[in-house]
Amino acid sequence: MKFSVEEFRAWKNKNVTLLGMSGVGKTHLSTLLCGHHWFHYSGDYRIGTRYLDEPILDLIKQQAMQTPFLRDLLRRDWIYIRNNIKVDDLGPVLSFVGKLGNPELGGVGLEEFTRRQAQYREAEIAAMRDVPEFIRKAKEIYGYQHFVNDVGGSLCELEEPSVIDLLVQHTLILYIKVTDREEEEKLIERAQSDPKPLYYRTDFLREQLSVYLQENDLGYAAEMDPDAFTRWVFPRLFRSRLPRYEAIAGPHGYTVTSKEVAAVRDEADFLQLLEQAIARSHA
Repeated sequence: MKFSVEEFRAWKNKNVTLLGMSGVGKTHLSTLLCGHHWFHYSGDYRIGTRYLDEPILDLIKQQAMQTPFLRDLLRRDWIYIRNNIKVDDLGPVLSFVGKLGNPELGGVGLEEFTRRQAQYREAEIAAMRDVPEFIRKAKEIYGYQHFVNDVGGSLCELEEPSVIDLLVQHTLILYIKVTDREEEEKLIERAQSDPKPLYYRTDFLREQLSVYLQENDLGYAAEMDPDAFTRWVFPRLFRSRLPRYEAIAGPHGYTVTSKEVAAVRDEADFLQLLEQAIARSHA
């Protein structure tokens, strides 16, 4: 959705999609707004609790069945296993997606990794298609006036134009941009020390895997240290996404900086920042 400042102020039930890399402040901002009558829709939480719940549990059970004691309990239905995914802790999703590399070092083989990546992509697409229905639920069931859609950093990677069209139709797109190299490096460092589930476009993964194997004189993905490859590839993934975010925000939304978002303390600050972004787009 596109607005003038006056139209935005008059918009009674505001629906905003926050776009940007993991770590730029999307979830922090969404959590802050929760205290000001905004419904927080977390795409990653929806993925984990709805669309990947069964695959995650299947993977856990597959591992548990390798332990005789647990296998007996599971087969007799004496125990059950469930996910405990939180908005700010996506551990089960992260464990399911895994890291590409040597299985003996905790990695996932290329074929299985590719299969899980495809499942993750379909789950994210499905979660975004749920946004209009959750906008309705937020208002009609839970009584929230406004709605904030906290999307995963990989939204720009999905190559599914209908998803972007849907979000543009129902929400204002706000891109949170990292503006300087020092901040970029901090975000990359934070993402490497506290990783989130990562989706790689097939072409990107194929290209980067080829480069990494050649640089490290390796023949197969199964020979890679999964942590070393993830640390190596993330900065490249980060920079490859920047023009993709711009391609969405340019024609369809508005842009603010991560420094501007870091200065937001309450709803009034957030609304003022949105008005500034709208005004800048018309300058």
